[in-house]
Amino acid sequence: MEKMTPLRARMIEDMRVRGLGEKAQKAHVRAIKDFAGFLGRSPDTATPEDLRAYQLHMADTGVTPTTFNVRIVALRFFFATTCDREDMKRHMQFRREPRKLPVVLSIEEVAALLAAAPGPGLKYRAALSISYGGGLRASEVCTLKVSDIDSDRMLIHVDQGKGGKDRKVMLSPGLLDLLRAYWREARPAGWLFPGQPAINPLSSRQLNRAFNAAKSVAGVNRPATLHTLRHSFATHLLEANTDVRVIQVLLGHAKLTTTARYAHVATRTIRDTVSPYETLKRLQDQAARSGPAPA
Repeated sequence: MEKMTPLRARMIEDMRVRGLGEKAQKAHVRAIKDFAGFLGRSPDTATPEDLRAYQLHMADTGVTPTTFNVRIVALRFFFATTCDREDMKRHMQFRREPRKLPVVLSIEEVAALLAAAPGPGLKYRAALSISYGGGLRASEVCTLKVSDIDSDRMLIHVDQGKGGKDRKVMLSPGLLDLLRAYWREARPAGWLFPGQPAINPLSSRQLNRAFNAAKSVAGVNRPATLHTLRHSFATHLLEANTDVRVIQVLLGHAKLTTTARYAHVATRTIRDTVSPYETLKRLQDQAARSGPAPA
């Protein structure tokens, strides 16, 4: 077992004090470990030139913009907070990521995929249905508790979602019927979707495997992932003329600009939007019918 250095222990304490989640803490530790491996010595001894060399190394070795930026966030935290060297932040640059439009499934494709969810029982169909029906992230689905399903107010309570924020999403009658059928079958008591052993919740990896199996059986050939169900939820709401600010609240987005990108893939909305060229064409037709102006 790897021995923890006092420097790493201090960084972990700093992250705990600032309320970083366990996933973020592990990502930060991995990033600093990678930097230390490149440096060949303790990372707190790094100079601005070392940081420059590391960033060039990442660029030259094909590190993706996402991983590059995750490591920069970790380095900024490490130097500014743990090492009290705020000045080092000006020697780190983020990389711009090409913004790709998310893949979105049609309602028919979602229906086929949910129907193909693997058994035995209704566990995975119910879990995938909540992902689509409430726009939940994989981790949010997996950590739902039975008590989070509020059938009186027809709400699902999402406890400590991304960024440590609670939110509520709608619980549709059809989804409630499915959840009740699943509950009668499995009788979950704590976690809504228990893992193995049942004291633990279902893991995101298990849910991803179930999604991929259902996608294969349903014959969905597009590059969809489990997160595609969340994208599809948002896009289908937008196409049904739901206010984008309502969708922002349902998704738990901090910024409206994050939600607004779904407008680019809401093809039905785009198709049904009247182009200003139609107004121009009407004016041209009216002018043609009225004929040339008298001399």
